[in-house]
Amino acid sequence: MVSKRTIVAVIATAVAFASAASGVAQASRGQLRSRTAGCNPPPAPPMPPANDFVSTVTNRYFPLQPGTTFRYRGQEEGDRVADRVVVTDATKTILGVQATVVLDHVALNGHRSERTSDWYAQDKDGNVWYLGESAFDFVHGHWVRASDSWESGHRGAQPGIIMEAHPKVGDTYAQEHLPGTAMDMARVLSTHTTVSVPAGTFSHAVKTHECTPLEPGVVDVKYYGRGVGEVAEATVQGGSARLVLVSVTHG
Repeated sequence: MVSKRTIVAVIATAVAFASAASGVAQASRGQLRSRTAGCNPPPAPPMPPANDFVSTVTNRYFPLQPGTTFRYRGQEEGDRVADRVVVTDATKTILGVQATVVLDHVALNGHRSERTSDWYAQDKDGNVWYLGESAFDFVHGHWVRASDSWESGHRGAQPGIIMEAHPKVGDTYAQEHLPGTAMDMARVLSTHTTVSVPAGTFSHAVKTHECTPLEPGVVDVKYYGRGVGEVAEATVQGGSARLVLVSVTHG
């Protein structure tokens, strides 16, 4: 559920966070090494008609209950990053669908770094669609709109799937589609992984391999816990970022 723009991770002084995230990466590198020769996203999936969407996102691996706040910590090359993700009760109509607005605020070394509004919606079958994002970077004291912002239906952008209703090992799907701007894809590696982070231990978690041809050689692994959503992620090739869920609160 963290911003698609960046793999964030932080707090080198928090040994528990660092060791948990390090374990996530070490457990994944060997498994992925033979699978990452290239990143070739499949075509954007056909989006159901607007009347095939429901008003709330209740997918067990990606629930979006308004008022929920997720806090993440980790580290990357010595930088401290804190990520706060808030599910709002606001909606945005995109292609006739009322999408849930999720706010993502990232701080780097204690200072504002980026903010993003992400838009998600769930179809009647339980698949969660990613409909776009409005992203800004904090540059020289001002918020500047990021070039990788996109919205389904604008400039040829098409939605993707962020989480399937019934993920199966080997499933591969585009998460977003705007050539040259947003081309993330995911492949399901496991649906029975156990992962421990400061927020708790999650069994039967979904583990995905994610990449984009816009960042050749970079491979991320993410873990989604039942009833929570994303609980950990790590860059296992092309970087060293780590991210773990610290807490979940419901407003």
